[in-house]
Amino acid sequence: MKKFGFTSEMAIIAAAIVILGSILMIRAVGVADSGDFARIMWAGGIGYADDEPYKERYFGFAHTDYEYRQVLWSGYVSTQIIIVMIAGFISRIINSSFFDIRILSFMYSLLYIAALAIWMKYNKTRWTLLNAAIVAVAAFVFLDIGYIAYFNSFFGEAITLIFMLMTFGLALAVAQSEKPARKLLLLFFIACFCLICTKLQNAPIGLLLILIAARFWTLRKDKPWRKMILIGSSVLLLATAVMYLAAPQRLKHINLYQTVFYGILKDSPDPVAALKELGLPEQFKVLAGTNYFQTDTAIKQNDPILKEHLYSKLSHKDVLFYYMKHPGRFFQKLERGAENGMSIRPYYLGSYDQDKGKPYGTIAYTYSGWSEFKHDHVPNRLWFVGLIYLLYYAGIAYEYTRRPAARQRARIDIFACVGLIGLFGFAVPLLGDGEADLGKHLFLFNVCFDMMLAIGVVYLLGKLTRWGVSLRANGVRETP
Repeated sequence: MKKFGFTSEMAIIAAAIVILGSILMIRAVGVADSGDFARIMWAGGIGYADDEPYKERYFGFAHTDYEYRQVLWSGYVSTQIIIVMIAGFISRIINSSFFDIRILSFMYSLLYIAALAIWMKYNKTRWTLLNAAIVAVAAFVFLDIGYIAYFNSFFGEAITLIFMLMTFGLALAVAQSEKPARKLLLLFFIACFCLICTKLQNAPIGLLLILIAARFWTLRKDKPWRKMILIGSSVLLLATAVMYLAAPQRLKHINLYQTVFYGILKDSPDPVAALKELGLPEQFKVLAGTNYFQTDTAIKQNDPILKEHLYSKLSHKDVLFYYMKHPGRFFQKLERGAENGMSIRPYYLGSYDQDKGKPYGTIAYTYSGWSEFKHDHVPNRLWFVGLIYLLYYAGIAYEYTRRPAARQRARIDIFACVGLIGLFGFAVPLLGDGEADLGKHLFLFNVCFDMMLAIGVVYLLGKLTRWGVSLRANGVRETP
């Protein structure tokens, strides 16, 4: 391998090209619309055919081709919109008749390949076989169809995956460089910005990313370096606030309704008492267990009484305080989250375009080894999530005591932050949207959890490799 200059980065790039090209470009596997596409694709001047029936448009079939429309911005803020607009512009040049989702997918794929290559470059070792194992783990987990099928869709999960890996790959690049370049730090801040501004759910992790940026303060002592850290961190803090403040009122109303009626009141032993504590009328008890999109609720979601007592008075801060007073109820919600936390993909959304001739709602299983193993065999229980976190942070604490050097500890802190973001990704959906669509809303948690597992496997393989090398060097084991 060395003779021909074939590196680990080249290996993961080659694997990504083959798998992404086969699944996304040739088979055109995607994820059907659950109703979330409109606010994104309208901003790119893309839409469905006017005469397309509801059943064909949503849930059962993914779409490859879309019609061009007038560019309309719904007020929804997301960095994903920028990429979709660029894809729409390129598509109009290539094909003026219709928009092919694979143009967007191709752009995602280029960014994703770059993210994987960066991860590989800054996690490889001096041992060829260990590097091969790292490539195999990365390809098996992060090129799984459960993850990459989102690329052929307008869901924000694609951007979340790409920039989560990109952000932490660049963070490792900064931490491990002898004298990290300011352009590398700038790329890190850009990736952070794209990640936290993908969707409202990701906004809170901006606070954790600022902590990583602060960790870089001592890596260089010159003023331009530290000035960039201050400016970049300020931008991330501002972006975190703007994401929440700029969220459309309807979206805030939806989330609040879900949090209260499909969260706090769902399966509540005493809904009336919970309503009273939240300062809401007792008559709202008929909405316990309902979600915002139901059409058969006793009180309609746009009823003025909900606006008067719920939408205009209650906030997620009140929800947080409620759970702080009732940790047992929040623990129940965490249990519910764990039950849905091992599913990378939403199984109720079809994978194929209707033109493929597949039955309504058919799911693609090509290269789904990891997502299916995780869904079928990994315990979806809170105790298991807690066990993995305990082992992960025990390893981090062990390494922290052994490595006093600032750069080594900065690297360890980056790995520690992955787990913290996973906790945010686990708790925020439950606080912000109740139990609604947990299979998809826990996507960020899934990415972080899989990153932790992959890091753990690579760490153990590294330990075994070093142990074997040490035994051979000391003559404990002779080669026959």
